[in-house]
Amino acid sequence: MYLELNFIAFVLFVLGVLGIVFNRTNLILVLMSIEVILLAISLNFIIFSFVLHSITGQIFSIFVLTVAAAESAIGLSIMVAFYKIKGTISIRTLNLLKG
Repeated sequence: MYLELNFIAFVLFVLGVLGIVFNRTNLILVLMSIEVILLAISLNFIIFSFVLHSITGQIFSIFVLTVAAAESAIGLSIMVAFYKIKGTISIRTLNLLKG
């Protein structure tokens, strides 16, 4: 039972990493891939919390979900500001910024 759940967390993590590697041009897909990675980590914390009969994994999972929510809110607000300036959400135009 635990091995299957751990395998699901591993598959989600790998899908998130592959999403970042192969979709480097679209900012929305990169943010979604980061969210999938954070959810896989959270699932892994919950699984090991259940296996070890400890509540610390569940606490860390809630912390990871809170950080993921803040990260997505900040990322989307940066994306909206970037779209207003450049008119596109392509990551390829990010290297043209000066500052």
